[in-house]
This record gives sequence, structure tokens and C-alpha cells, in this order.
Amino acid sequence: MSRILGLHHASLLVADTARSLAFYQGVLGLEVDPARPDLGFPGAWLQVGEQQIHLLELPAPDPVEGRPAHAGRDRHTALRVAGLEVLARRLEAAGVPFTRSRSGRAALFCRDPDGNGIELVEG
Repeated sequence: MSRILGLHHASLLVADTARSLAFYQGVLGLEVDPARPDLGFPGAWLQVGEQQIHLLELPAPDPVEGRPAHAGRDRHTALRVAGLEVLARRLEAAGVPFTRSRSGRAALFCRDPDGNGIELVEG
């Protein structure tokens, strides 16, 4: 018998790894996992608790323009956080627009420099 044990990682396509790291590492505070092997293309692995986000610097088939303003109405990666309001201030200071959850939860939605939707959920 087999069963799913959990989420190992989520991969996001990015146009410029350094620019993406300025957001994920510089604004959100994620740490880079130096164990990423040479995969033949640029990218980075970021630690999110026991899981990871893999940034893949590869051509993206999806358009950046025309996406919903509220990233909660689009494909997105949700990250559980402590200190949501601190992150909101960091996003504001970095000039990253965001919207609040419309469900009443303590959560906000933003987009990374490549238009990938990110949800930050308190708790």
C-alpha cells in the first residue's frame, strides 16, 4: 500500500534567479539550500520549514500580463507565516503590492517578480 506523506517542494519558473532571490530571500526571509546540484540551468532551492520552493530559471509558458489582481483567484503557493503584519510592512517597504484575504482569514496575497502568486497565511 502507498500513501502521500506530505508536500516535498513546489517549483516556480522565474526569469532571473538573482531578482527572484531579492524577493524570496531579501523580502520574505527564506534561506537558500546550498545543496542544489548543477542541473544545467540557473535556479535556487529555498527552505520553507521542512519543505522547499525550487526556483527554476527556465522559459515560462504562462503570460505574466492579464493575471487576476488578487492572486487568490489564480494559481498560487500558500506559505504559513508568523508575524503577518511584519511581512506586510516589508512588502510595502519593497514596493510589492498585495491584497488581503477576502475570506476574513489573517492572510495576504502578492506576486513575485515573475507574477507567481504567493499567499502568506498567519498561523
